[in-house]
Amino acid sequence: PVRRAPQSIPDAVPERKRTTPMNPADVTQETHTQNSVSLRPYRDRVIHLLALRSYKKLELLARLQRDGIDQKDKKSLGPILQQVARLNPKDNSYTLKSYIFKEIQKDWPGYDETERQSLELILS
Repeated sequence: PVRRAPQSIPDAVPERKRTTPMNPADVTQETHTQNSVSLRPYRDRVIHLLALRSYKKLELLARLQRDGIDQKDKKSLGPILQQVARLNPKDNSYTLKSYIFKEIQKDWPGYDETERQSLELILS
């Protein structure tokens, strides 16, 4: 059980505004997903997107930005793609290298139910 301080003790910083605890049920799944994905390593985020389909670099960057992206991560996309993906010269799209598929987590928090089902087919 979580131990809480008794309410009778005055706040050490009286001007601090007390906030009411947030009910986790009230937080939307999408917000939770985006927050947990944006905390994951950038390379992992890239490979989990590429596991579902091929992406052009700008499409991939736009998708990563939707979930939140650091400026330093933005600059490292090129080197990460060189490590984990093959460039298709016909349409300039990137496809995940086959040996990287073993790193894919089926329960990746960024996947919705449809994407999980797609991944099952891809990995089978």
